[in-house]
Amino acid sequence: MKAIVVDNGLSFHAEWKKPTPAPGEALVRVTLTGICATDLEITKGYMGFTGVPGHEFVGVIIDAADDRLEGKRVVGEINLGCGRCDYCKHKMENHCPSRKVLGIKGKDGAFAEYVTLPFKNLRPLPDNISDEEAVFIEPLAAAFEILEQVKVNEYTRACVLGDGRLGQLAAQALATTDCSLLVIGRHEEKLALLKARGIPTRTGKEGLEKQFDLVVDCTGSPDGLSAALDLVRPTGTVILKTTVAQRTGDDLNRVVIDEITLLGSRCGPFEPAMQALEERRVDVKPLISKVFSIEQGLEAFGYAAQKGVLKVLIKV
Repeated sequence: MKAIVVDNGLSFHAEWKKPTPAPGEALVRVTLTGICATDLEITKGYMGFTGVPGHEFVGVIIDAADDRLEGKRVVGEINLGCGRCDYCKHKMENHCPSRKVLGIKGKDGAFAEYVTLPFKNLRPLPDNISDEEAVFIEPLAAAFEILEQVKVNEYTRACVLGDGRLGQLAAQALATTDCSLLVIGRHEEKLALLKARGIPTRTGKEGLEKQFDLVVDCTGSPDGLSAALDLVRPTGTVILKTTVAQRTGDDLNRVVIDEITLLGSRCGPFEPAMQALEERRVDVKPLISKVFSIEQGLEAFGYAAQKGVLKVLIKV
């Protein structure tokens, strides 16, 4: 099968070994995938991953123990817990110490013609969600995780830092609530996408210090936490949505003195993301910068790494 592979660099293979589904797994024919910041970091050695990367995808089940599943268009949750440890028994597979993560840790991913996943990880898609929208469900679910972690209502003053791929989705997720929302970014053309949806934006944080109940750092910057702590009010909450290789040595005494709640936030539930797309409360199509074929995979990764680019898709 055709596949994009990480192993001492990134390469395209026309004849990579097709995966065989294990018991409890389905074989999925991938139709469309998305490149995210984690994929770009993996090509630089993040997580020490080798094999087929890619975890944002939509495809069709072509082989399953249950014939009723075959032909279903699906997306897939990416964490594969061991099923035996205390975390898995308490439905915390995302934190299983032995977990595999699709295209990130111990499990070949979706930048290929075929991928395998357990049945329990697959989510059938309604007909009114297109492939182009469905490929955003995994990162959009990560954005909706914010609303699982903190209570947001009409009294909440919320700020999203960052106007990139994840910042755009986090802002749209928060905009489904009645909160007072502001997005601070650096790129007028990206902020314009949010303005078109009625979301207030700014290009700087001057004069806004200690005003927000909730600040979500989606900058992917070593300085993101420091900026968030500048903006959050005493007893407020800061959510970190992005990982960076090295953070600046921020003064965490501020967290203690101002009694700030500091939350990490990663993967999220697919159902709210799918429902938001079905009900057209979120619009992801304007975030698509360009679509490449899998044969153009190396070019696609190079394009995705350029400044100003949002979501790059790969058609398989």
